[in-house]
Amino acid sequence: MKLHHLEALVSVADAGSIRAAARLLQLSQAAVTKALRELESEQQLALLVRTAGGVSFTDVGYRLLQHARLVVGQIERASEELAKLRGDQAGKLAIAVTPLVMVTFLPETVSLFRKQMPAIQLEIFEGLTAVALPRLREGALDFGILALAAALTDQEFDIEPLFAYESRAMARRGHPSAGKHSLHDLLDQNWAVNFTPASYESLMQDLFWQHGAKIAPARLHSTHSYSLMLELVRYSDMLTVAPEPLLLTESMRNWAQPLRLDEQFGTRRVSVISLRNTMRSQAAMCFVDCLRKVIRTRSRSASEANRMLFDRLELLF
Repeated sequence: MKLHHLEALVSVADAGSIRAAARLLQLSQAAVTKALRELESEQQLALLVRTAGGVSFTDVGYRLLQHARLVVGQIERASEELAKLRGDQAGKLAIAVTPLVMVTFLPETVSLFRKQMPAIQLEIFEGLTAVALPRLREGALDFGILALAAALTDQEFDIEPLFAYESRAMARRGHPSAGKHSLHDLLDQNWAVNFTPASYESLMQDLFWQHGAKIAPARLHSTHSYSLMLELVRYSDMLTVAPEPLLLTESMRNWAQPLRLDEQFGTRRVSVISLRNTMRSQAAMCFVDCLRKVIRTRSRSASEANRMLFDRLELLF
C-alpha cells in the first residue's frame, strides 16, 4: 500500500468522481484509475463501485478511507511543519467551532490569529458535535472546539476543557408552551435538535429518557446548522435545547426565551478536541493559544455584557 494509492482514494471521496479527483491531484484520469486498481488488486478487495453516474465506496472501501484520511492528513501536517522550518509560511488549518464559541469568541480569536500567522489559510466548519466528531475521526480536521457532555471520556481523543455551561429548553417568545413547567407536557411539540443515527440514543438519553419521557421520533427534526435551527425555532414554533449563554447573544436575545422546566439537562463542556497521539501543528497551537487569550481577557472585563456572559460560564483552564 503506497501513499499515492491512499491519496487517490481520499481525493475520489472528496471530489466525488475519478475525473474530479484527477483535477484535484493534478494527474491524468488514467493515473488515478490505475492507482485505485492497483490498490484493489494488492488488497484483493473491492473498494469502489463504478457506475455510469460516478463511483461510490463499498463497506470495505469506506473503512480503508477512514485510515487513509488519517495517514494523508498527518503527512500534510508534517510537510507544513517542515515547510515552516525552512522559512515557508504558507499552510492551512481546518477546524470546527461550536456555535456558542462561534458567536462569542471566534471573531476576536481569528483576528488575533491572523496577526500572528497571516499566511495560514483557515477552513472553519460549524462545529455541531454530531457532524464534527466523524470529521475528526477521519482526520479531515486539525481539531474541534466542541461541546461535549461533562461525563464523556473518549480514549480516541485528547480533550482540553475550556469552559462549562448549562443547557436549557428554549422557544420563541410567546410560544403556546411557554408556561409549561415539565418536559412531559412538551412531548407533543416538534423539536429542532442535532443528531446522527450514531448519536441518536445518546441524545435521547440526555434530553428525554433520563427523565422518563418518551417522545415520538417524528417529533425530532435533525438540523445540522445553527442558523437553520434558529429559523425553525423562531418561525416554525419548534422547541430546542441549547446553551443558556446563547440567550445573551445577538442571534437570540431579541426573540428567544428559556422554558423554566422542572427537569434539568445537565452541564456540558466546551473543549479543544483532537485525535489522540496526533501531532498538532504550530498553526493549531497558535490558534488555541489565541482563543484562550481572548477568553481570559473577556472574563476579566468590567463590561456588563461580559459580566453577564461569564456569570453563565465556568472557566476550566
